[in-house]
Amino acid sequence: MNLSSPIGIFDSGIGGLSVARSVRERLPAEDLLYVADSCHAPYGDKADDFIRERMHAITGLLLKRGAKAVVVACNTATTAAIAQLRESFSVPIIGVEPGVKPAVLATRSGVVGVLATPRTLQTHSFENLAARFSSNVKLLVQPCPRLVQQIEALDFDSAMTRDLLQEYVSPLLAEGADTIVLGCTHYHFLAEQIAAVAGPDVTIISTQDAVAREVARRLEQHGLLAADGREGQAGFVSTGDQARFKTQLDTLWGEGGRIYPFS
Repeated sequence: MNLSSPIGIFDSGIGGLSVARSVRERLPAEDLLYVADSCHAPYGDKADDFIRERMHAITGLLLKRGAKAVVVACNTATTAAIAQLRESFSVPIIGVEPGVKPAVLATRSGVVGVLATPRTLQTHSFENLAARFSSNVKLLVQPCPRLVQQIEALDFDSAMTRDLLQEYVSPLLAEGADTIVLGCTHYHFLAEQIAAVAGPDVTIISTQDAVAREVARRLEQHGLLAADGREGQAGFVSTGDQARFKTQLDTLWGEGGRIYPFS
């Protein structure tokens, strides 16, 4: 490992590309290696033991390829198993969690809604997070089954996707929510559509920029920042269909991303 070693980033699919984009903007000198575990997406309906097994396997792959830090760019994986991952590996490991804290600070009505996968909302970690920051607000949780699949299919504007967003967002608005947390990294890619359903008076909270700041802080803390002035490169790996992944990558990251085999 050296200062030019890559930052490893992984998610169950393409949602973590939103985090990777923010890391790239904040740390342009850093190389990135992104793994989409698309063969097993979404994690939101998987058991903790399965998620832990996948997290260990992918982290092992990233370290084998020289990663100097690992970003778990998946709310479900973070809330389900990041503690065990940190016990098993010595490199800095940064997770993501729903932005409940900034939402509590932002709300004016005192009602905050959280959109997330069913599995994220069922974890003890999320329950503890909600308990820490929701004593003075009403916190509404809305599981969103099927939404990740729409995003993985790049189906952002279809009638089905619009109907799902109405189904998930409308109950929060009916209860008076003026702030909505995007509790899954996939949902960033529907932020504009969610905002359109919610209306102009509702604040949408996403956390990818906060995660990028934490990555920068941890690398600086450990003396692992790449030298200024170099142009970082990005590589991508998927456990799923490679042609589909290329289409996803071209759409959400840009053409020319280098795709490596999962091995």
